[in-house]
Amino acid sequence: MAEWFWRLCWLFPRWRWLKQAWTTICINKLKESGPGGPAPKRDFTGSWAGPLVAQKGDDPSLTPEGQNLFSMNKPEAKFHVAGTNDAFVRTCDPLGFPRNIIFEIRGLSFGTMPERVIILNQYQQAWREIWTDGRELPKNVGGTTKDAPDPRYYGYSVGHWEGDNTFVVDTTGLDDKTWLNGAGYPHSIEAHVQERYTRPDHNDLQVTVTEDDPKLYTKSFVLGTASFRWLPSQHLEEQLCVPSEMLQYLQLIGEPGGSGVPAGK
Repeated sequence: MAEWFWRLCWLFPRWRWLKQAWTTICINKLKESGPGGPAPKRDFTGSWAGPLVAQKGDDPSLTPEGQNLFSMNKPEAKFHVAGTNDAFVRTCDPLGFPRNIIFEIRGLSFGTMPERVIILNQYQQAWREIWTDGRELPKNVGGTTKDAPDPRYYGYSVGHWEGDNTFVVDTTGLDDKTWLNGAGYPHSIEAHVQERYTRPDHNDLQVTVTEDDPKLYTKSFVLGTASFRWLPSQHLEEQLCVPSEMLQYLQLIGEPGGSGVPAGK
């Protein structure tokens, strides 16, 4: 397939319905290349094409505290741009993790370094360090002692290999201002998120994202799953949510439009 086609695929139109349709065309075209042979051992290095959003997982069961926090959140799908309190929608605040691994995942790259793997998201050009040197996750994030690390939008992550084709990433220490997804589900700083990436062949990669947060949920649950395809061009585009542009949109369109028109999803 010509280079121009792959560049068009990852430029992505702004309108959501068109973005989804165009992404589907691109993914289906990638599938024509087949499995591409066996997967290299313990190596995801390179760029991958994914869907706009991951496939929804389980319906979570909230604790009373979780339900109280959830009731305070006003997602765009229900309250529209003018009424939402989603900081990402209003001012382009970081999506945070794990929201960034289930939403706007059309471009993903992996880079392997000594003792760590870097995961890079095309959207917002966000990157995460996954340490593979055997260290433990911090246990006192957000604590009051001098050595307590601060919470992070993308948390603290460690990873290990299970066999030659599955990479398991465990993350905690997430800033609790972010949401798990666009529906407004909350999380605590103590939340533990696990990603399981499996590469069954050269051209395919699957991920399952599981959330465990006993403070806000009665049991662990699958947040979402997604499938990626090897990107032949290895080229990712710049795709940013720009605060100044968002504020201008709110002033000219979002706020005047109010909640009279259903949000486009």
